[in-house]
Formats: sequence, C-alpha cells, structure tokens
Amino acid sequence: MSLIIPLCSSSSGNSTFVGGENAGVLIDAGCSFKKLRLLLDSCGISLGAVKAVLITHEHTDHVKGLFQLTKHTDITVYASSETLRNLINNNQVSHTASLCELSALSSVPVDYKISAFGTPHDADGSVGFTLEKDDYKIAFCTDLGIITHEVRQNMLGADFVFIESNYQPELLQRNPNYPPYLKRRITSDTGHLSNHDCARFLTELIDNGAARFILGHLSRENNTPALAYGSALMCLSEHGAVHNRDYTLEIAPAETEGRVIAV
Repeated sequence: MSLIIPLCSSSSGNSTFVGGENAGVLIDAGCSFKKLRLLLDSCGISLGAVKAVLITHEHTDHVKGLFQLTKHTDITVYASSETLRNLINNNQVSHTASLCELSALSSVPVDYKISAFGTPHDADGSVGFTLEKDDYKIAFCTDLGIITHEVRQNMLGADFVFIESNYQPELLQRNPNYPPYLKRRITSDTGHLSNHDCARFLTELIDNGAARFILGHLSRENNTPALAYGSALMCLSEHGAVHNRDYTLEIAPAETEGRVIAV
C-alpha cells in the first residue's frame, strides 16, 4: 500500500510525502524544517521514514526548508543538475548536504521505480516525477505553463495523478496587486497551469487509465478550492465521466490536517 500525503500545497509552500509508514520520499520541501516535521508527525509519519527528497525546481516555495533539512539530517536530495547547481549557488542546501543527480534515482532506498521528466517552467531543469510499484503508477506534476509532449508522454497511463491547478484566469486578470509583468509570467508557456487547462488535461488522463486525482499548488491570491474543483468536475462531467464512479477528485490543502490518502 502507498500513502500519499500533501503536507502543504499552495503558492506559499509545497511538499508531499509518498511511500509507506516506514519508508518513503518527500517531493519538495517548501515549508520550514520545523513545520515539515510537525506536519509529518500529525500524519503519523516520522522523519526517519523519509529516505530521500526529490526536488522539482529551486523556487523558494519548493525548497524553503531544504537548508535546515540537509543541515540536521543525512537525507539525500535528488534533483536535476541545473537545479542542484542553483541550490548550491544560492545557499539553499547545507555544505554537508548529500546531493545526487536524477540519473541516480534508482539508488533511492524505497520500493518504487522513480523517474523524472522535464516540465516547462521558468526554472532551469524543472521536473515532475513518476513513481511505479506493483503495476501501479503515481504521477506528480506542478509548476508548468503548458502540457508538453514530454509531460503528456510521462503522465498518460498513470493511475493516480497529483497535478497543478494554479489559477483562475479571471481572478488573476482582476487582481490589482499583481503587476502586468507578473500576470504575463504566470500565464506564459513557462508559468503555471490554469484551472481550465488542468481540467482539459484530466479528460486525457482519465481516458488513459487515471482514476484518482489531486489538484494542487493552488494560488492563494488567484484561485479558490471551489473554483479549481468545480472546473475539473464540470469538464470531466461534460466528457462523460461520473464522479465517485469513474474517478475521485480532491484538492490538496494549503496545510494538512492529518489527511492520509491510501492507494
């Protein structure tokens, strides 16, 4: 059995645990080290169960707790060569950190086949991950402006999908606190995935075997859980898929309240 625990998920911080009670991985470490430990504990997972940290890219909301984590533990960090270089240059990891490139993912001491794939985001070497075990595939993908061929190729065929549904276009465009250059960045091909684009991709995923979805990385300023959920539900319904028969749909919380998803 695999456990999937979105510890935190928003434009402020992102980290998800995937694995069993005694061995698993963290995908990103985007809240403080102290908060990570508290959130893991609240879900019945000890820090000792974390056998590796997989980093999607070096933006702060994905690596905020990484320096302290690598300072106080010997947990190995896996990331693309570009991301590792930026983490080191920006002092986002301790000088004692154990760092490995993605080519070494097969060495992660968990019972999964872990693979990485490139994602279109404004960070060099940005990636998503797939984890496979007993013919069951989990796909994890946030921070992407568009669905590329590489993203599609790696995510289609997954049984369980964690995917970004970042913003509602109308809220973003009306937001007076976001200058035009930032709105352009978010909506660009290397920005973030809107509710509408995410929902459309869900129909492809369900046609290719996906049955469980978590929508994550929701913007706190330009989205709401109800809007993201409603957009996905409507698109899947129009596609002919029936909620709670053909698929399940959840929203990753900004901060976990102890919810553990077993697959």
